[in-house]
Amino acid sequence: MGIEYNPLEDEVGPLATVIAVTETEKRPALIFGTSSDRIGTPDGQAYFGTLSKSLKQSTGVPIAPYVGASYGTFDDKLRAIGGFWTGFGKGFSSTVIWDGEDLHPTVEYSYRRHSLTVLWVGLEDVGIAYSLAF
Repeated sequence: MGIEYNPLEDEVGPLATVIAVTETEKRPALIFGTSSDRIGTPDGQAYFGTLSKSLKQSTGVPIAPYVGASYGTFDDKLRAIGGFWTGFGKGFSSTVIWDGEDLHPTVEYSYRRHSLTVLWVGLEDVGIAYSLAF
């Protein structure tokens, strides 16, 4: 078992998120963005819009669901998307992602500007992602 990666064969595309409307006590956030198409597609770009709202104040539980739509260029299709984030404290959290076709639960550990995420891709494969915020 090995990992093959050839950066010359992979596409490079933009990754951007804009908070168009910030969340308030009563109003959800409205977020637009673009990224690579769904996890597992060999290429393509996705353009999305979501509404998200923290429910911690009303439920006492650190949970924030989101719903929206995403258009993917891989198969030129608009999909309903959604999921939720929940925090566990001490830097640990989880996000459950529905990309319109598959479910992808994650567990994340964040420390300062660093984040390490373990993804259960489509409830079949495991992946790891590292990010650095700046």
